Amino acid sequence: MSANVGRMSPEAHSAPRSLAEALRTRDDASLAALLRDRPDLITPVPTDLTQLATRAGTRASVLRALERLDRFALQTAEALAVAPDPASYDTLLGLMAGDAGDEAVAGALPRAVAVLREQALVWGGDDRLRLVRTARELLAPAPQHPSPTGLGPTVQEATSGMSPGRIQEIVTAAGLPSTHDSVSAVTALTGLFGHRRKMAKLLAGAPEPAREVLSRLVWGPPYGQVTADPAAHLRWLLDRGLLLPTAPGTVVLPREVALHLRAGRAHRTPEPRPPAVLPAAAHSPQVVDATAAGQAYTALATVEELLKDWDEGGPAVLRAGGLSVRDLKRTAVALDVSEPVAAFWTELTYAAGLIASDGEADERYAATPAYDEWLEQPPAERWGRLAQAWLTATRTPGLVGGRDAKDRALSALGPGLDRSAAPEVRHRVLSLLAALPQGTAPDAESVLARLHWERPLRGAQRDGADDLRSRLARWTLSEAELLGVTGRGALASQGRALLGTPVPATGPGTPAGAPAGPPVPAGSPKSAGSPKSAGSPEPAGSLEPAAGPGDKLPVHHHRAPERLVPLSPAEQAVATAAAVRLLAPLLPEPLDHVLLQADLTAVAPGPLRRPLADMLDVLADVESKGGATVYRFTPASVRRALDAGQTATDLHAFLTEHSRTPVPQPLAYLIDDVARRHGHLRIGAASAYVRCDDDALLNEILADKRAAALRLRRLAPTVLAAPTDPATLLEGLRAMGYAPAAESAEGDVLITRAHAHRTPPRTAPEPVPDGPPPPDATLLGAAVRAIRAGDLAATAPRKPVGEPLAGGELPRTSSAETLATMQAAVLTGESVWIGYVNAEGAASQRVIAPIRVEGGFVTAYDHTADEVRTYPLHRITGVAELADD
Repeated sequence: MSANVGRMSPEAHSAPRSLAEALRTRDDASLAALLRDRPDLITPVPTDLTQLATRAGTRASVLRALERLDRFALQTAEALAVAPDPASYDTLLGLMAGDAGDEAVAGALPRAVAVLREQALVWGGDDRLRLVRTARELLAPAPQHPSPTGLGPTVQEATSGMSPGRIQEIVTAAGLPSTHDSVSAVTALTGLFGHRRKMAKLLAGAPEPAREVLSRLVWGPPYGQVTADPAAHLRWLLDRGLLLPTAPGTVVLPREVALHLRAGRAHRTPEPRPPAVLPAAAHSPQVVDATAAGQAYTALATVEELLKDWDEGGPAVLRAGGLSVRDLKRTAVALDVSEPVAAFWTELTYAAGLIASDGEADERYAATPAYDEWLEQPPAERWGRLAQAWLTATRTPGLVGGRDAKDRALSALGPGLDRSAAPEVRHRVLSLLAALPQGTAPDAESVLARLHWERPLRGAQRDGADDLRSRLARWTLSEAELLGVTGRGALASQGRALLGTPVPATGPGTPAGAPAGPPVPAGSPKSAGSPKSAGSPEPAGSLEPAAGPGDKLPVHHHRAPERLVPLSPAEQAVATAAAVRLLAPLLPEPLDHVLLQADLTAVAPGPLRRPLADMLDVLADVESKGGATVYRFTPASVRRALDAGQTATDLHAFLTEHSRTPVPQPLAYLIDDVARRHGHLRIGAASAYVRCDDDALLNEILADKRAAALRLRRLAPTVLAAPTDPATLLEGLRAMGYAPAAESAEGDVLITRAHAHRTPPRTAPEPVPDGPPPPDATLLGAAVRAIRAGDLAATAPRKPVGEPLAGGELPRTSSAETLATMQAAVLTGESVWIGYVNAEGAASQRVIAPIRVEGGFVTAYDHTADEVRTYPLHRITGVAELADD
């Protein structure tokens, strides 16, 4: 089959009578391709090809396979569902291309049939194409679920409950001779409706209103309502069988009549070619890379700011899990972004394993230990971790704020945000961008149209009538821009590398000194480096031109489902490392200096080294961000640094060392003034007390009306007491403009530093898979060998031994007969067929080649397991020699 997937000659093999027989004609590579594209068939591994065929025809498996078809392959399956069973290739071509023919459809149809054959949805030669029964039931017209083609039932189906007399009346009114039975009458009527010339003559005499009725029903839905006394033009149609009653007051347009009116086409608009992804704007690749690199740096700064805000313990976890709306709004204000964008950064940080719930009784979100490790990495590597987490995560931040199926609110970091299609859609959207010339931004609507063509059945899912894949694609485009995977809408060099797509070594967007691009990982799409697609994998049924009806095409040219899946974890790690190497030269180097200004501000003209940035965060407040960050020094910020254990001398030395400009006099005065007053007042626990060597200052505090709430009273000339705790007293005096310092029981000044709260070690959330994971090459090879061996055991011809059991099972043999047959097989080297019951009581059939028999055991090569095994003779229920043929 691997050499004849387009059109299979009926003489190539004896005509298969079932799907199992069709699978037996496949080679190992074709079977492995089927199991790779439909991994649910391998969980668990089928015992033989009959069981594989049975599993491939189950409703759940067929639905999953249909969901992975592109638009044209699905249209082909829909046409087969309304064609006779079996149907010839020419009949199918007529349904797809119509009476007038269509070169594009005729050229694309062989590949569509090949895709359906390879997916085990269609079997049989070109003279007898059969759609798997379950697929036909799902796609064929029925009153409960109309066909996507808009066709109704056949004449035979619509007249199944009609009286013989009424059928004869219709035959006579249609101008046909009466017959002796209903079967021949229906056959004659079907022949009339399928004859183009005779039908044209019959319809030529139809009243004009009758023609209008037919034109309204022709493309579906084919059902209509009539009264008990229909109008004359409707009566004309009913008398001639052009409309047939299906229920009281309901009529249907027979399928044969509709096909005549459609000129033989099953679909109004066949779509043999995928819609092109249109460019919206073109930019210089260098500009795209620079823009994306700047956004990547902003992404790192945003994540750091988020986790710095949660450093001492973040917001509380809701009882149902996730962030409250109020906490999300507070986070959005802190990051100076909108709430949806704040939800994206929060979810991204969670997906990267940098935040989690701390698991305490008063459960809160906090940074994980992995965050501290992440901070120590180079910027490009930190970005790589975020980008890889985003590309592979199934959590979908865009759903935050919506409602689930039970009308419960979906919150950030909460349950219900996983969508298994998200990684595939992200990967596919970026692949479509990679197929465009470097620096080209796509038209978003054309991207959505392409995705819908590739997976027409995977639009509306649990989220209602909205197209989930379209929403995922829109979110992917916006999130990729936020993360720095794209710049100005075009895929950047690091974005291409992230997909495992090589970046041209001399391309205009390659930074100087950067590597040419990642090596293509083993098993990645072979089209990744082809000039035709520039890295975009072809979808299922992305049919190339010049494929004639008789062409023989190799299977691997259109194994589309494999090409639409993301990379494996190992391949993705290689691709991410390559993206990191490309991004590193484009990120700005951290600076070790700032520019101090006379207005008590400091300007950081770029990213700062970590020790400098950490110290400035304590000593000053961030006033504005952008290409440069502006810090402002205030009495409160200077006091914060003094509370952290710094002295005025330390602060002067720090600013002198890291400023490219002299320390302005107002800033030096501010530091000295705050330091002079800092710690003049001392607060300890009485409940709380204030002591000061300057009793005049204490008099001033007592006289201040703002101190009334503190309820201070004098214990001694230099000591005041209060019933509040020291922390409340400390904050109250600071609010009044004083600079007190806390002291210990021994009278020493307490140095307060921010306490970083961390969760116990946590792992990043695992993506929720979309069905069974794709099997690797090792598992596929072992599964194919096991299925082949099991099928050999099940189908091997056997010599008759005694009376066969019901159902064709192996007849039982006595212990003496079993032993004798085994010993004879050892001498002759022949294989035998045995029934075997293991220790758990499970029975199986096996073909073995005995090697030796001794001690109540037989050692043999087991063709079913493809290895040498030892079996106890008492567990062998029966044995038979294989037939000579």
